[in-house]
Amino acid sequence: MLHGMSTTVEFGSDRSADEVNEEIRALWRRSGGTLSVEQREEYQRLVLEWAAAAPGSQRAA
Repeated sequence: MLHGMSTTVEFGSDRSADEVNEEIRALWRRSGGTLSVEQREEYQRLVLEWAAAAPGSQRAA
């Protein structure tokens, strides 16, 4: 069971989907293919940021 995870997603930057994707790839490279609890939380945040930045995504104005 995970505790303390926020259900609110806030993005501090307007990075492109490509930039966020590269950060996701780097996270996986650093982890050696197995994410720790902290890395999984970062991965989830990055995936949500990537989805918001992806072409065709519906961003709130």
